[in-house]
Amino acid sequence: MSVTREEVAKIASLARIKMGDEELDRMVPELNNILDWVEQLGEVDTSGVEPMTAVIPNTLRLRDDVVDAIPETSGGRRDDVLANAPVAEHGFFGVPKVIE
Repeated sequence: MSVTREEVAKIASLARIKMGDEELDRMVPELNNILDWVEQLGEVDTSGVEPMTAVIPNTLRLRDDVVDAIPETSGGRRDDVLANAPVAEHGFFGVPKVIE
């Protein structure tokens, strides 16, 4: 796959990048080299390679979802929290309507 000078000019226009004639002429072989390299990557046999999400092993540090883990912030404190609300309606914070 290769790109022409006109295609590079169109891509630059779509990206809102102003490029002069000299810059366009310089960019054509650079983009063609990049596309050739991508084609080479497509030729590599990866059938025996498992997909990866990262190059290093990552594990998520998770904790058990326990309601009463921290008494100060645990569940069962709805009335205490809503006591700070300017308006409480049906056990929720009441907020003004913003969309008519």
